Formats: sequence, C-alpha cells, structure tokens
Amino acid sequence: MQTLRQEAIDVISKMPESVKIDDIMYRLYVIDKIRKGREAVAGETSFQSKQ
Repeated sequence: MQTLRQEAIDVISKMPESVKIDDIMYRLYVIDKIRKGREAVAGETSFQSKQ
C-alpha cells in the first residue's frame, strides 16, 4: 500500500492545472475516509449484528 503522502501526490498530479484548492481538499478528504474505512474493515475480526 502506498504511503498517504505518495497517494496524495499521485492524486494531485493527475488533476488539471486549473484545479481549485477546494477540489484538492475534497479529494484528499475522500481518500482519507476511504483509507480509514479500509483499515477499520481490515481490523475487524468478526461481524456482529445488533438487533
């Protein structure tokens, strides 16, 4: 898995030159949420349903 820094650099480098800072910040926010979700799923040992 890439480091967070490298992933951010890759994403920003693929964006158009006219990109706005808000778009960059949003994209990085989404990447952070996806990364945290993947880590949470990988850390779960079992699925428990609350009823």
